[in-house]
Formats: sequence, C-alpha cells, structure tokens
Amino acid sequence: MTMKTKEEIFTGVKLPGIPMLIFNLLFLIAVCWVFVPIVRGVFGTNQMALLIILDVVLLIVNTIFWCGFMKNDPNEARVMVFFGKYEGTIKENGYFWVNPFYAKKPLILRARNLDAEPIKVNDKSGNPIMIGQVVVWRVKDTYKALFDIDSESKSSVSQQQQLGSAKAFVQDKMKAYEYFVKVQSDAALRYVAGMYAYDNMEGTDEKLTLRSGGDDLNDILENQLNERLALAGIEILEARINYLAYAPEIAAVMLRRQQADAIISAREKIVEGAVGMVKHALEKLAADNVIELDDQKKAAMVSNLLVVLCSEENAQPIINSGTLYN
Repeated sequence: MTMKTKEEIFTGVKLPGIPMLIFNLLFLIAVCWVFVPIVRGVFGTNQMALLIILDVVLLIVNTIFWCGFMKNDPNEARVMVFFGKYEGTIKENGYFWVNPFYAKKPLILRARNLDAEPIKVNDKSGNPIMIGQVVVWRVKDTYKALFDIDSESKSSVSQQQQLGSAKAFVQDKMKAYEYFVKVQSDAALRYVAGMYAYDNMEGTDEKLTLRSGGDDLNDILENQLNERLALAGIEILEARINYLAYAPEIAAVMLRRQQADAIISAREKIVEGAVGMVKHALEKLAADNVIELDDQKKAAMVSNLLVVLCSEENAQPIINSGTLYN
C-alpha cells in the first residue's frame, strides 16, 4: 500500500458514540455478572480458574473499549494515526467511537488573527519605511499541518496538569502555527515592500506604489503568503497592510518634501486658473467693445491681474493720477 501524503477523509470504522456507550455499559454489567459465581464459589477449582481468566480478559477488553470514544466540536478535526500510519481525518461533528488503538490527534480549524507589529524595511528606492500588516489564517490541510512542519512546542508540566493532555496538545500546536505564520508573514511583507516604491518620486511614474496600491497590493501580499504557507497546510483568508510610514530617521525630510510638492501643485493650480481668468477678461473686453487696448496696456493689465489673483495676501490698490505713458 502506498503511504498517504495529503489530507484524506477517514474511512475506517466510526460508530455513533451513544449506542456504543450503552453497549459498553451493558458489557461492563455482564463482566460483573460473570464475577458473581466466582465469589459464591459455585463451580469447581478448574472451572473457577477458567471463569477468573475469562472475566479478567473481558474486563481488559471493556477497559480498552472505553478508550475509543471521541467528541468533535464545530470547526475541529481529529487526525487518526494507527501505530505511526496516517489513516485519515475526521471533520464531522458529533460523538463517535473508533478503534481504541487509533491515536486521535485534535486540531482547531477556526480562523485566527495575526496583528503584526510594524517592521522596518527598505522600499524599491532604498528608503527605510515602517510597514505593518493584519493576517487572517486557518488550518486547511490537517496532514501537512501535523506532519510536514516541525510544530512541536515545549509545555510546562503544570500547564499540562491544569489543561489536560489533549487541550495542552492543541494549544501547543496552535502556538507553533502562530509562530510559523508570523515568521513567514514578515518574510512575505519584506519581499512585497522591496518590490515597490513608497510613493512616486520626482521624475518617476510607478503604476503601483505602497501608498497607492490599495486592494491590488493586498492581493499581491495575500498570494505571497499563500505560496509560503501552503507547505504547512495553512490558508490565508485575508491579508492587508494596516500601517505604512517613513522610518523616523527620514520622516521629517520626507514630510518637507511632501509639503513642497503640495505647495508647488497648489501654485500650479492657482496660476492655471489665473491665466484662464485673465484670458477670459481680455476676450470679454474685446467682445463687448468696452475699451481698446494696445499691447502695452494689455501687458500691464495682465501683470496687474496676475499679481492680484496669485498673491497670498490681499492686494493694496494704488491710484495712478497720470497716464500709462507718463
């Protein structure tokens, strides 16, 4: 038989738990009933010895049967291992009885959050930036999660005594998976951040930047995480960048640069609007025959209007008592 290398549904004997519980109780009562003639000494020595051996064997079998019961809550799974051989995974909810010699390893399939602290990385342009992410993940392939990565974690004896071996086993596994997801998430985030610039610098026109990427950048990050975590049987449900800023050592310089860009952009908009208004004024004067202006007068008017429209402070009118030419 070929060894299983991926998750499969358990196809072995899996009986309803309640009927088997009733059967095992009746079995225990029958074992006790067989013990009654032994106490009374009804049979001879040879028969008594045979009854004692039979009763001990039945008691051992009944005790072993009690080890076959298991309970599966919603979004939980049991990985069935028979003397080191993977036999399948039970994801069905309920109370069951299986072969007592199966090792029933529990795993949690519920979604979990990872709110990673911002890390310092270099973007495509080499600028140091701080970037953080939020990841929603869950265990998808129980075989890979349990057997393809080293997910062993050391637990204290007191913790195992307080929580029980099964619960401590699950918590140890999930802590190991959380650490694995954290390490791979940091690696994926560094890789994605290094592929793109923080923002469009002067003379560059990047189609996608960290600042303007939005959903497209989140999709790229999610794909990177899924590729890295597929080995562990972990699925990424959502990944998004939740923090983005320049590193402290260059934040002040970049802030001044952004302020300068904003001022220049605003000035360009003001000048563009002022030129349009001056052009409209000259065309309106000419169309309505209000006044005829030669080139020198038009230049003076344009100069005055641009000063008034582009000035940051209110213009102070000056009354000219002479003429434009004197």
